[in-house]
Amino acid sequence: MTNPIALVLGFLITALAATDLILFGSQHMVFLGKRIFDLIEWLAFWR
Repeated sequence: MTNPIALVLGFLITALAATDLILFGSQHMVFLGKRIFDLIEWLAFWR
């Protein structure tokens, strides 16, 4: 992955997270955080 692609993806993820926080509050972020941890654990199993 090149640096410009990484920067665009990082900016996009940050912008989407900020939009979610502004529009819906922090409850969605807690749910997404738990799901991301589950995904990481699942991926670690298949490694």
